[in-house]
Amino acid sequence: MLKMKIITLKSKEMKKAIYIITLFAIFGLINTTNAQSLAGGRAFSLAVCDNNTIQAWGYNANGQLGNGTNIDSNVPVAVSFLTGITSVACGDRHSLALKNDGTVWAWGDNSNGALGNGTNTNSNVPVAVNSLIGITAIAGGRYHSLALKNDSTVWAWGFNGEGALGNGTYNNSNVAVPVSSLTGIIAIAAGTNFSLALKNDGTVWAWGFNDDGELGNGTNTSSNLPVPVSSLTGIIAIAGGYFHSLALKNDSTVWAWGFNDNGQLGNGTYTTSNVPVAVISLTGTTTIAGGRYHSLAITNDGKVWAWGRNNSGQLGNGTNISGNVPVQVSFLTSISAIAAGEQHSLARKNDGTAWAWGSNGNGELGNGTNTSSNVPMQVNGLCPVLSLNEITEKLSVSVFPNPSNGRFTLTLSKENGVVEIYNLLGEQVCHSEIKNQKSEIDLSNQPKGIYFAKFYAEQKIRTEKIVIQ
Repeated sequence: MLKMKIITLKSKEMKKAIYIITLFAIFGLINTTNAQSLAGGRAFSLAVCDNNTIQAWGYNANGQLGNGTNIDSNVPVAVSFLTGITSVACGDRHSLALKNDGTVWAWGDNSNGALGNGTNTNSNVPVAVNSLIGITAIAGGRYHSLALKNDSTVWAWGFNGEGALGNGTYNNSNVAVPVSSLTGIIAIAAGTNFSLALKNDGTVWAWGFNDDGELGNGTNTSSNLPVPVSSLTGIIAIAGGYFHSLALKNDSTVWAWGFNDNGQLGNGTYTTSNVPVAVISLTGTTTIAGGRYHSLAITNDGKVWAWGRNNSGQLGNGTNISGNVPVQVSFLTSISAIAAGEQHSLARKNDGTAWAWGSNGNGELGNGTNTSSNVPMQVNGLCPVLSLNEITEKLSVSVFPNPSNGRFTLTLSKENGVVEIYNLLGEQVCHSEIKNQKSEIDLSNQPKGIYFAKFYAEQKIRTEKIVIQ
């Protein structure tokens, strides 16, 4: 049975308490949505373990594996002394991690200040990014870094020769500086000397390098201040490749813009575009990722699709033939997370295992060899990779059907509980008590798109993605 919970406010104190609880729920949801349990850089990879530590493998000349050495590894090694990690990101040759206390840590190449610790000295162990607190998301550009604060502002540091820091200058910075004139941001992404931000109104803003139309504003003029991406609304996720950009709409379609010499825009052409174009033959998309010259997506059936350059097998379809339309990655199912490196790809299965394919010259596939593979290979000896669900203890939930037309059944492993459902703007659209395990939900009056349901039962919490189409 489903019982709608009606709250009567009796005092200013109660109103304040409920307001604070709601804010925590929304911010917690945004943290979960933005979190990355896998990340790929230039021939190296990172994973957040289910005990909130990090393991890394692949290229390590600049210390980007963070284990106190500069020696490559083709199997996972532990990143030194970091605990409480909720998310990771990769630049070209540097790494970033977000702790559960809202601080950011970095290691690897620091020649342009991408570690943000006030120096330009490389480090093969994590160092704290100076003066950053209250961070909810991180992103790695090729030579710069981004962070999203809990006040919805964006901060940047590192290389700024093309304006990727977005502060109105072209001066590098080895400490975090605020991106100008951006508020209401809910997600961030970065590429080669350019940056992206998603606002809570579903629009996308971009700044930095734009020779190939990476900013998507109909020009090829770089900008050191944020500019709106043309004609995009209803966006719920963004991703940056080396010289191209991706966006996921609330109708589960994918849009792309920028460099397209290898078909990474996925629109059936090899023509570069400075405005967004639709990726063809791809529906029901829930997650996107951008590599150097290739792109990835997860669809709502748990499968992975890829398009663009495939010289090293990074499309994972058993060939080395590039393609300008999406192809299915071979035999991968039940996928919950993806990441794209320079010429390799990564995926996390629901069972916590990680799989990798593509280039492997530095061991970035993590399977104990240096042989490239055009089909997915399991990463050897890796810890169970963190789920993006907020789980304090096991709480089983099913949503059926999913996707749906807005009417679906929730089944909880506990007898009683509470469900809160949010849209991607952090707005609560449903708050209900669940009794006797099963509940019928009707959100058919809500717009099509992706929603997140937070379940509470016996001090356990779980988040599930819900798709209305």
